[in-house]
Amino acid sequence: MQSVDRAVSVLEILARLGEAGVTEIADELDVHKSTAFRLLGVLENRGLVSQARDRGKYFLGAGVLRLAGAAAVRLDISQEGVGVCRELADELGETANIAVLDDTAAVNIMQARGAASVTAQNWLGRRTPLHATSSGKVLLAHLPETLREGLLARTLPRFTERTITGTAALRAELAAVVEQGYAFAREELELGLAATAAPVRAHDGKVIGAISVSGPVYRLGPDRLPELAERTAAAAADLSRRMGYGL
Repeated sequence: MQSVDRAVSVLEILARLGEAGVTEIADELDVHKSTAFRLLGVLENRGLVSQARDRGKYFLGAGVLRLAGAAAVRLDISQEGVGVCRELADELGETANIAVLDDTAAVNIMQARGAASVTAQNWLGRRTPLHATSSGKVLLAHLPETLREGLLARTLPRFTERTITGTAALRAELAAVVEQGYAFAREELELGLAATAAPVRAHDGKVIGAISVSGPVYRLGPDRLPELAERTAAAAADLSRRMGYGL
């Protein structure tokens, strides 16, 4: 834990000073130069710091920008999605969620409940499997092919008798998601639960999240789900515009 704390301190020092040499960092941390050098070496190997070869000083690397960018995307979609999510839930009376990719799962970062979903399950902060949820299918369908195929090559756990665990069947489902612009999940994660989701895009067109509507199958049956899918896709398009897409 001490090493982790010191590594974070190094990043904070460089953020404050702009750049610093090994001696300066060692003095700031009150450690030997060899300890500071080892910390910098680890951080440099991970791209979190870089060294100016002509001066020998260290500064924050591109890896920090990558991490900050990922955090900023999540923060921005949360902030911009509040109104869209609430409006969708109010209009449809069901639970609306916004999810983003978190490694090999979808995590719900925003939730709003409509009038009919007062006793609905709380999905906020919950990690859900990509292959068994509507938001997960949207995120999975729009991954780069190599990443998507890597995930599909893994064993897909079965949650209900309706969970799609066959690779060929799931590929066909994901192709349909891309073509039609939204995804469905009918009792694939939990019995009695149905949902639909659509992609949220950043300014560059990259899919950075999914907005979904979920509820009990007796309210979200085959006759109503297509209508909810169209409305969810419209909300996702609205949120995408707020994120700069198409401007």
